[in-house]
Amino acid sequence: MTQTIKLVAFSTEQPARLLAHYLVKNNISAEYSLVQAEYSHVVMLSDPEDEGKAKLIAQEFVLNPDHDKYQSVAWQSGESVDLTPQKQMSFGRVLPILRASPFTSLILVFCAAVFLLANIGITLPYKWLHIQPIALMIENNQWWRLFGPALIHFSLLHIVFNLLWWWSLGKQIESTFGISSLCLLFALSAGVSNVAQLLVNGPNFGGLSGVVYALVGCVWWLGWLRPSWGINLPKPIVGFMLIWLIVGFADVLPINMANTAHTVGLICGCLFAWILVKKTTKF
Repeated sequence: MTQTIKLVAFSTEQPARLLAHYLVKNNISAEYSLVQAEYSHVVMLSDPEDEGKAKLIAQEFVLNPDHDKYQSVAWQSGESVDLTPQKQMSFGRVLPILRASPFTSLILVFCAAVFLLANIGITLPYKWLHIQPIALMIENNQWWRLFGPALIHFSLLHIVFNLLWWWSLGKQIESTFGISSLCLLFALSAGVSNVAQLLVNGPNFGGLSGVVYALVGCVWWLGWLRPSWGINLPKPIVGFMLIWLIVGFADVLPINMANTAHTVGLICGCLFAWILVKKTTKF
């Protein structure tokens, strides 16, 4: 029995089907597959000898998926590239998705729980997660507080914005590189960005934004350095996040933003992506 090879995965169906059609047109045995456990759309290869040629085509496709040649091949094949109809969400469908990305789900649920508890008057988690001056943490050895600010939020808009980004980008990294890579990126970006924010502006801050910017930087650079991996952010989204970062420094918003944490988090994510690429290249 021939073992299929995973070429590339997408978050939506249409590009995966278009690429599969184009590969078949180029005499490469490929097919589209929906991986329910990860809820990702995958292009699979049947012949290992096609992998080298297929990767080059996939890299070209990712750089310009809207090129007419891909859609025209789909039309010539006489097959539909319609999106899969969306089924109504239920707990039975949500649970496998959460299990497929356990660390992403854990942080999401923990942040939501801490926020909900605070809004019904239970503020003890906030007190235990609030960061303290370095000298005080050296004295009391409560080093978990270095990561604490990433887990507390002060408004509904703040937590919804951060958790949507965390879920969207975090599960991409976890499903592709494993739970250990996402854990390491979370710990690195949360710890370093929180300490930087503490040293610049003091201990009164919170939010997952520093980690979110690390995810943005990581996915952005992975898409740039290794587009064939199928992990990327659209340029308008990257532009929006960078502009939002600049707006924060301009101090024209009615809210206080942890600008230092955002910047340091972004740098951590970009460096992490570079390390992932270098590490993979060695093997």
